[in-house]
Amino acid sequence: MKIMVVGGGGREHAIIRKLKENPSVEKIYALPGNGGIARDAECVAVGAKDLDGITDFAVFHGIDFAVVAPDDPLVMGAVDRLEEKGIPCFGPRKNAAIIEGSKAFSKELMKKYGIPTAAYETFDDMNKALAYVKGAPLPVVVKADGLALGKGVLICQTREEAAEAVRSMMEGRIFGDSGARVVIEEFLEGPEVSVLSFTDGETIVPMVSSMDHKRALDGDKGLNTGGMGTIAPNPFYTPDVAKRCMDEIFLPTIRAMKAEGRLFRGCLYFGLMITKDGPKVIEYNCRFGDPETQVVLPLLKTDLFTIMKAVSEGRLSDVTVEFSEGAACCLILASGGYPTRYEKGKEIVVTDEKRLAQAEVFHAGTALKDGKLVTSGGRVLGLTCTGKTLAEAVAKAYDAAQGIAFEGAYYRRDIGARAMKGVV
Repeated sequence: MKIMVVGGGGREHAIIRKLKENPSVEKIYALPGNGGIARDAECVAVGAKDLDGITDFAVFHGIDFAVVAPDDPLVMGAVDRLEEKGIPCFGPRKNAAIIEGSKAFSKELMKKYGIPTAAYETFDDMNKALAYVKGAPLPVVVKADGLALGKGVLICQTREEAAEAVRSMMEGRIFGDSGARVVIEEFLEGPEVSVLSFTDGETIVPMVSSMDHKRALDGDKGLNTGGMGTIAPNPFYTPDVAKRCMDEIFLPTIRAMKAEGRLFRGCLYFGLMITKDGPKVIEYNCRFGDPETQVVLPLLKTDLFTIMKAVSEGRLSDVTVEFSEGAACCLILASGGYPTRYEKGKEIVVTDEKRLAQAEVFHAGTALKDGKLVTSGGRVLGLTCTGKTLAEAVAKAYDAAQGIAFEGAYYRRDIGARAMKGVV
């Protein structure tokens, strides 16, 4: 069985590691992969958004199954292209991936089908948006409608900040065409929870819950990033909350998508806020989250390829999906200056093999240069450790971080702290 995984970050590395556990998987190609993924798969210099290159490669190499992991190729229609060539895929088709590709679409879907979310308005006229924020309750959230690498959301404490956010997106185009339309919504309060789920459009199976840490600095200060670390499970996601989410959010969402003629097959990510009025949807993603995947998949006991194949064939109900009872922590090692300016090409050195051996090391922004592993991105490595308790997993991850180094490396010192203290 020859498998192709589209993407080249920590999420894809975690997926590839899990797929390798299936004995029927003989070969895995990563397009484009990265320096660390090259140890687990054959990396091919085809970009994740090069749909012609991806399709041509898959056909020429007789790929038996494809996993399209990042948002961009999914929203662009990579799965449609591959399936037209007879290649089975894990991931939604273009008309279903819009649930992430357009925040306006997802908000309208939730409104139409009564799925709990923040009150909102959508604007494609900047002057109307500016007039709206003059009277909107504070704080207020301004979101770019389209994809923005997880950074297109600005929480504004003042009307001046809100007006600047609108201008920077709609006029300054800091997120490109993704900000041509904006969604302005009420600010929700409560603990955030990420729940990834397997779904074939009929059956939905939530994975273990997780908590991301988006801000660059300790104490949730600094700029938003793609994620500085995650823990699983999320202690705020209680059995009662899980039941409400299934009844009020998860099942209604896949039924709504089906009713709209947009059957969703793949991984549907629910970004949730547990408010005083119950769980509400902050956002949907049409794929595995990053770095949530790096804590969720190490806890998965069921074979991943078996699940993915069942999803693609519309028979997820035939598979029993199980997770371990323990906990996991993923600590992101980032380049100094991330998420703004940072240098690349810094050699990555193992300083203590014994310490590092207790972690699964997922490569996000690495490359091979003259036979050496060097940095090539803002988020460089994800160190994931599991344990019987969250405290054990967190302690192991921080200890493992002492076993690897590169110039300018930094990481947050409080991943999992709020969860362990039960503080929102």
